[in-house]
Amino acid sequence: MRRASVAEATVAVPLWAWAAVGAVIAVMLAVDVLLHRDNHVIELREAVVWSAVWIGAGLLFGLVVWWGLGGDPAIAYFSGYLLEKALSVDNVFVFALLFGYFQVPPGYQHKVLFWGVVGALVFRLLFILAGAELLDRLTWAGFVLGGFLVWTGWRLAVRGKPDVDPERNVVVRLFRRLVPTDARYHGDRFTARVAGRRVATLLLVALVSIEATDVVFAIDSVAAILAITTNTFLVWTATAFAVLGLRSLYFCLAGLLRHFGYLRYGLALLLAFAGLKLILAETPVGQLPVWLTLAVVVLTLAVSMGASVLAARRRADG
Repeated sequence: MRRASVAEATVAVPLWAWAAVGAVIAVMLAVDVLLHRDNHVIELREAVVWSAVWIGAGLLFGLVVWWGLGGDPAIAYFSGYLLEKALSVDNVFVFALLFGYFQVPPGYQHKVLFWGVVGALVFRLLFILAGAELLDRLTWAGFVLGGFLVWTGWRLAVRGKPDVDPERNVVVRLFRRLVPTDARYHGDRFTARVAGRRVATLLLVALVSIEATDVVFAIDSVAAILAITTNTFLVWTATAFAVLGLRSLYFCLAGLLRHFGYLRYGLALLLAFAGLKLILAETPVGQLPVWLTLAVVVLTLAVSMGASVLAARRRADG
């Protein structure tokens, strides 16, 4: 059985805490839907404000964890939150490509991302529960999952931009084969009645494509956070609060991604580090300290983003 870290061993989370967090997330999502029910185009200023709100909520919850559960669990939460937030940048890039491919009108993009985030939360919760159970029950699971993360990091570093062609996505192709589809937009509706029968609109196909692509990201990110702690409450809350701000992050960064050319190398290093951490946990070395994990995450992100900004300035000056 996998040895637990200090953060994992000292945390006992009651059921009401899960319910309370779920209720808070549901209320925040409901407010978001209410304020964006008119399908208006999200401008940069609004996106920045909402990003600040979501990031503030995530950081505030981390302080609640610190107050209620202690320092080690809080550090584990913040490490997972920062890691998921950083990996979300790749999601933003893919979303931009998919929206361009399907030519999704700007006014409908928030709706697609909203339901995409809801699906992402559901899939990540399932992966968290399954992954934590596997790591607890199967000794070799840590080696397998760790090796997978190291390989994923290497692939991200050498392959660069991911291939997101929806026509080659198995889920999207299967959906189109099984569900009658109209290759047009019908306002902001996911389904419409055409020639007397109910069909899926192109907006729903775009949503399915985003969900199918996000499953791959979910596997990587959940595995990486499970390398920090297998406490499902900490992993779930860190993931949820990071993913909740994904929509605003998209509208903030979609046009600025070219300035972060070296970020993918930092993300690749973090994935490889998470894989190595999982592997070491199954050896006599045991769990690495949670403060070391947080330091590696912060330092790697700072260096890769700083190098990206400097390189962009040199290109602009040259």
